[in-house]
Amino acid sequence: MKYTAARTFRAVRWLSMRVEERLTEASKRPDRGDVSITTVIIWVAAVTGALVIAGTIAAVIAKYNGSLNGI
Repeated sequence: MKYTAARTFRAVRWLSMRVEERLTEASKRPDRGDVSITTVIIWVAAVTGALVIAGTIAAVIAKYNGSLNGI
């Protein structure tokens, strides 16, 4: 606990330096390839579809669990 203030100061200084570096880089290269809304919609649809498929498979396995023991 003795060095908490020093560690906190170093962490804040490191974090502020990182943010400043990133802002400088962003101002030099404004076309960083930001994610468009279309890409986000496609990813959300893909993840939702995967979850629906996984849920359906889990429901079928739970329903027919006794029948599948011999396989």
